[in-house]
Amino acid sequence: MAGRVVKRAFKYRFYPTAVQAEQLARTFGCTRYVYNRALAERSRAWSQEQRRVTYADTSKMLTGWKRDTETEWLAEPSKGPLQEALRQLQGAFEKFWRKQTRYPQFKKKGQSKDSATYYYRGGQIRLAKQAEPLDIRWSRPLPEGVTPSQVTVSRNARGQYHISILVEDTITELEPADRVVGLDAGITSLYTLSTGEKITNPRHERTDRERLAKAQRMLAKKQKGSRNRAKARLKVAKIHGRIADRRRDYLHKLSTRLVRENQVIAIEDLSVRNMVKNRSLSRAISDAGWSEFRSMLEYKADWYGRRVVAVDRFYPSSKTCSVCGEVAGAMPLNVREWACRCGVVHDRDVNAARNILAVGLAVAACGDGVRPPRT
Repeated sequence: MAGRVVKRAFKYRFYPTAVQAEQLARTFGCTRYVYNRALAERSRAWSQEQRRVTYADTSKMLTGWKRDTETEWLAEPSKGPLQEALRQLQGAFEKFWRKQTRYPQFKKKGQSKDSATYYYRGGQIRLAKQAEPLDIRWSRPLPEGVTPSQVTVSRNARGQYHISILVEDTITELEPADRVVGLDAGITSLYTLSTGEKITNPRHERTDRERLAKAQRMLAKKQKGSRNRAKARLKVAKIHGRIADRRRDYLHKLSTRLVRENQVIAIEDLSVRNMVKNRSLSRAISDAGWSEFRSMLEYKADWYGRRVVAVDRFYPSSKTCSVCGEVAGAMPLNVREWACRCGVVHDRDVNAARNILAVGLAVAACGDGVRPPRT
């Protein structure tokens, strides 16, 4: 099969020395300052002068900030992370203009993720202005013959340091498969397949719910600004991190399996942002990770020559008979089985998955729309 050149990021844990940790802390602070100040300047220019500030303008501003006696400390870290912070802000504005995200927000110390992006210069992974190479735990090797283009160093809420190495890798597409599948997202079962298989929902958050609630109660009792509060916050962050790690690992394994086995995967185009407004289901929906799973499916399918088709969220997949096409009346969530006029008794989730597959194949074949007619 033909190979495709794609950009891939390989993430590893590393353990900095005391000197490296101090240098990274200063760099994180500088990049956060540059991002926030550039955002403030762009917002001020538009609100007061109706003038749009470009990336080139903010780059010139950065040069002036380095020469200013009050902010001359911006010249201490490498210029690469500071320039990258301005590029990230430009990207955030472009997404806002395309109505993909909300207006860019200021980064707050302790609440936003600390990160800095460097450009690779060859040799060992040694960051700019640091004499010693990083102590990286190589959990898996980099592909042979690749040259990193940039590296991103980050520190999460748990105090863990990671390095993400971006490379261009050649991926061989999988052999064409003769199987297709439709997926219906759920809570009791994480996903129901059109084949009738139901994927168990591990409910990672519920497993650690008692530990998390206890840690959050202890955090609430600590005095703000105290060392004990910082320790309690770290305990809460570690529990959240363990939950997120288990969820991500489970979704990676499931998405890889589905992409390897099926040529076409049909899913629902769910509006998770609106669904989590339901207070009764918001915790379970957030724990399911539907958006993260869809993202994994899409980029893995793109890598390996598969196709993911999203069916319109308004298509009545649950109450449409997958045998005769009859659309039933109102069907609350507590109805898990229903009988059609044609005499077929449907499992709600399996029927929905089969309808999603049928409509997804129609979309893949001719691009037909799936939104129901409005009355």
